[in-house]
Amino acid sequence: MIPLGIRQTINATYRMMMRRSLPLLAGFVFLAVSSFGSAWAATGPASGPAVSPAAHDPYDAPSNETPDATAFGFLSSVSPNSDDSSIHSPETDERLSRADSHFNAGRQLYFEGDLDGARSEFDSAVDVLLTAPDNLPDRRRIERRLDEICDLVYRFDIEKLGSGRQEDDAVAFDEAPIDEISHMTFPVDEKLAPKLKTELNQTSSGIPLDLTDPVLSYVHYFSADRGRQVLLAGFRRSGRYKPLIEKIFTEEGVPQELIYLAQAESGFLPRAVSRKSAVGMWQFISETGANYDLVHTSTFDERFDPEKATRAAAHYLKDLRARYGDWYLALAAYNCGPGGVDRAIERTGYADYWELLKRHALPKETANYVPIIVAMTIMAKNPQDYGLENIETDVPVEYDSIQLAASTNLNLIADATMQPLSVIRDLNPSILRTIAPAGFSVHVPKGTGSGTQAALETVPPENRNAWRLHHVESGDTLAAIARSYHLAPQKIVAVNRAADSLEAGDVLLIPAAYHEEMNSRRMRTAHGRIHHPVATTKSATGRNRAHVAATRHVPAQVLHRKAALRTASLE
Repeated sequence: MIPLGIRQTINATYRMMMRRSLPLLAGFVFLAVSSFGSAWAATGPASGPAVSPAAHDPYDAPSNETPDATAFGFLSSVSPNSDDSSIHSPETDERLSRADSHFNAGRQLYFEGDLDGARSEFDSAVDVLLTAPDNLPDRRRIERRLDEICDLVYRFDIEKLGSGRQEDDAVAFDEAPIDEISHMTFPVDEKLAPKLKTELNQTSSGIPLDLTDPVLSYVHYFSADRGRQVLLAGFRRSGRYKPLIEKIFTEEGVPQELIYLAQAESGFLPRAVSRKSAVGMWQFISETGANYDLVHTSTFDERFDPEKATRAAAHYLKDLRARYGDWYLALAAYNCGPGGVDRAIERTGYADYWELLKRHALPKETANYVPIIVAMTIMAKNPQDYGLENIETDVPVEYDSIQLAASTNLNLIADATMQPLSVIRDLNPSILRTIAPAGFSVHVPKGTGSGTQAALETVPPENRNAWRLHHVESGDTLAAIARSYHLAPQKIVAVNRAADSLEAGDVLLIPAAYHEEMNSRRMRTAHGRIHHPVATTKSATGRNRAHVAATRHVPAQVLHRKAALRTASLE
C-alpha cells in the first residue's frame, strides 16, 4: 500500500479542496504523487494502455465511434515511451477501469447538476488509485492516471465550481527556451571528451554528431542544475507530440534526430513565441511560414498548429539540406535564414559549419544553435549515461477533428463536448480568438467528434459565434440562468421548447450576444507575464445581434421555479 501517512495526507487535502473549491488540487496531488512515486521506483517500472469501459455519449454518437474513457475525462493511456509499457498486471487494469468508471460517472453527474454526487464519484476515483498496493509491477500507470484525473477535476473546479474566474478571451503564449540558452557560453568539462568519444563510436544517427568544444560545453550545461531542468522539461513534454513528429518525419524522409530541433527551439511548447517573433513549436517567422503554406490571419495562425507546423518544418529542412548538401549548414540556415548562411560562405569561402564558427561568420545565436541540437541528440541517444532513462513523458495528444460549417465560439464547442474550455484551447493552440472561423478544422477530445458535431447542429449556423448550450443543474431557475448570460429570460424561452418548465439534465439554447473588444493575451515567461493587446470577443449585455424569435411575457412563478430531475430535448 501507499505509506499510510502520505495516503491520509493526500486524501484529507483532496477532500478539503473539493469542499472549498480551491484551485490547488492538481498541483498538490502532482507533488504528492511525485514524492511517493520515487519511493516506489525500486520495485519495477510500469505503464501502458489501461483497460477502461466504454463511456456513454450524451449526444448518442454513432456506434462506429464509441468513446472510451478518453472521451469524457480527457484521460488517455500512459505514454508508450514509459519504461513499463509491456507490463499489465490484472489488479492495475481493474483499478484503472474502476477509477475511469467512477470519474466518468462523476462527470455525467456534474453536467446534470448533481455537484455533490459528482464530488462523491471523483473522490471514489481518487480513492481507488490511492489505495493501490505499493508492490504492483506497473504502479506508474496508477500514478499517471491519478495525476490525469486530478488535473481534469482541477480544470472543472476552476471553470465551474467557483474557485476561479474564467478568462474566456485570454490566450496565453510561452517564452521560447531558445531565447534563454542560445546567447550563453559555458565552460568545457575536459573529462567529458573521452566518455563522449566512446559514446559516439557506439551511436548511430541520421545526422552527423561531431565532438567539438561547443558541443562539449552544452553537454556539460545540460548535465548541470539549470540546464538539466531545461532539458528534462522538454523531454517530458516531447511525449505529447513525439508520435506525431515521428510519423510525419518518416513520411517525409527526414532524420528522426531532428526532433531535437523542436526541443531546442520551443521545448515542445506549441504556443512558444521568441523575441524575434518566431512562433510555434518549430518557430516559424511569418514569411517562412507563408512560404510553406502556414496560413496566418487575425483569428488563427497555423504556425501554432503542431501537426501542420511539423509538416512544414519537414519540408523546409529537406529543402535546406538539398540546397547546402550538409545538415549542419541546413540547421544553421533554419535558424538565421539561408541569406545569412550564404553571406557567411561568400565572405569566408568555406561551406563548412565549424569553419564558419571559427571565423565568427555566423550570428552568435546560430553559432550555438547546432551545438545545442547535437548535444541534446547525443544525450538522448545515450540516456543511461546522463540519468535520462526513466523519464516519464507526457501522454500523447489524441483528438478528433470536425469541420466548422459556420463561425463558432469555443465556449459553444466546450459546451457541446462537455469539457472545460481550457481543454478545447489546449487542443487548438492555433486559434487566436474566442471565435473559430467557418471552414476551420477544430480538434476535440478523441471519441467525441460525432457527438460534438450533432450538438453544434442544434444551434442555427448564423448564431454559433455567440450562442451557448447550458446544461441545467438541479435547483437552477430560468431567472438565474438568464442573469448568468446577461439575457432577458424571455429570450431563452423564445428559442427553447418547454423552457418554462426546467428539469435537471435539460440542455438549453442560450441566445447570447457577443461583440468585439480589446483584451490582452498573456505571455508566460520565467519572470512573470508580459501582456500584449489583441482583439477578442466577450459576452455583452447590449443589443442582441443574433436571430431570436419573438419574445413573450414570462410569469414570475416560471422565472423562479427550480429545476426538477429529468432530461428534456432541445428545440
